[in-house]
Amino acid sequence: MTNIINLKTVPDIFPFFKLKSAAQHPLVAVIDFGLVKNFIDNYTKVSTNFYCLIFKNSTRNNLKYGRKVIDFQDGSLICLSPNQILELERDDEGNDNLSGWGLFIHPDLFRGSSLSKKNPDYSFFEYQTSEALHLSETEKKILTDCIFTIEKELSTNIDRHSQTLIISLIEVMLNYCVRFYDRQFITRKTSNTDIIVKFEQLLKSYLKTDLLKNGLPTVQYFADKVFLSPNYFSDLLKKETGKNAKEHIQYQLIELAKKNLSDSDTSVSEIAYELGFEYPQYFSRLFKLKTGMTPVQFRNSARITR
Repeated sequence: MTNIINLKTVPDIFPFFKLKSAAQHPLVAVIDFGLVKNFIDNYTKVSTNFYCLIFKNSTRNNLKYGRKVIDFQDGSLICLSPNQILELERDDEGNDNLSGWGLFIHPDLFRGSSLSKKNPDYSFFEYQTSEALHLSETEKKILTDCIFTIEKELSTNIDRHSQTLIISLIEVMLNYCVRFYDRQFITRKTSNTDIIVKFEQLLKSYLKTDLLKNGLPTVQYFADKVFLSPNYFSDLLKKETGKNAKEHIQYQLIELAKKNLSDSDTSVSEIAYELGFEYPQYFSRLFKLKTGMTPVQFRNSARITR
């Protein structure tokens, strides 16, 4: 059984890659993979307690997430949140063909900074690594320039401006990642449309069958059906339709609730249970939030207008 190596602190990244360089900052590090030689045993699994952005150019595939090999042949960026597991696999020629860079950021850097408030915008850290960001040559240069600037600031003598500047530079880089992922959603519009159509079919089927007896439909359920991570799936829908996955699910549930309230005398509680809600109070709160009326007010209004 393969053991999982857990890197607890950012400075742990240097001995892991067998680099003699010492960490210049306790919460941030930049690694030039061109300096890394033969650092892994075959099938090494690693997790970290910090965020990782890894850009790697290679003619061979030797990174895996779960059972999926990540294609870095044309250069891609993967973003990992703490505790995700990455499998590193030695290729036939060792690791001498590695090139690229890694940026490693401890969550403590986010706390109390502008990054803390913007962290939900960086949902790509929760994507599967198979949903990597495939960069154009221009995008590669932009991010590499960002990394160079961050590395330069890390090597500068620490003063009272250092922390603010480092955080600002990282924020700029992460904002570029948001932009480039938006571009990727656009350029994959055809495949995205297929996913949306399949989701709509799955959702309608869920609401028309006995599946509701199992409880409310979840984003995770539909993401699994289209072979995407929940965050990537939800962001894809948001970019294409203006609503994320949760909003789509809630919209369809409320529309079905309206129909049931208008067409029957079934109690509000029973309708709530039929729709998969465990607690009728939650259904009533959600219904009012989405329609501006309680279920009873809606039913009375619908009957008056008939």
